[in-house]
Amino acid sequence: MLRKRTASRRTALTSPLQGDQLIALLSQNLGFAPQRSPLADASVLIAITEETHPQVLFTRRAQHMKNHAGEVSFPGGKRDSGDTSNIVVALREAHEETGLNPFEVRLLGELPSQRSKSGLRVKPVIGLIPPDLPLIAQPEEIDRIFYVPLSHFLHHPPQPYQVQLAGRSFSVPSFQMDGEIIWGLTGRIMVAMIAAGLGRTINWPFLLSQQTLAGTLEAQRLNLLMGSRGFPRWPRRR
Repeated sequence: MLRKRTASRRTALTSPLQGDQLIALLSQNLGFAPQRSPLADASVLIAITEETHPQVLFTRRAQHMKNHAGEVSFPGGKRDSGDTSNIVVALREAHEETGLNPFEVRLLGELPSQRSKSGLRVKPVIGLIPPDLPLIAQPEEIDRIFYVPLSHFLHHPPQPYQVQLAGRSFSVPSFQMDGEIIWGLTGRIMVAMIAAGLGRTINWPFLLSQQTLAGTLEAQRLNLLMGSRGFPRWPRRR
């Protein structure tokens, strides 16, 4: 299960595909670096069901959590001092949060690390799981476990979502389905997985209101804040 594969030449999604064709494309395009990746601060598992209509596993963090309460995320968490790889972290944390048996996961690959808004380096690990697993949300951390069809991200463009940043309300891109909002780091990781695994580029700016904000003091402050944490900066008004 833990055998590492090197990604072959990537094939783009050129026409609507279904089921095992999507799985085949992900398997072909994704892989692991030839040398073990440096240990990240945290790892998440992008678990995709291996079935006719593949679905992506998500969790919603419990409302009493200190950080990211009520937000949608992938199963995952921070690295412990004794952890030997990012894969170990992703599989262990997914098991603790959802009861997912690590031996049920067929690993496909990894993505480049992303920065969280707190500055942590987060490594996404991708794997396939059987459908209809009896998963159970760990109530101390997770309120809900749910799935979103992979095809939803291919056929529904991001929608605006209002969030509070630096004391102001801004519109950010998000995927919305079944009353859940997928945005921020989780949305960026999902977009990166679709680009790497399916060859489909989805426009995902940090803010949807970039033109309105460009050149303002708020934009400059957010540029400095998010740029220092590894986020892309938007251009100034010319």
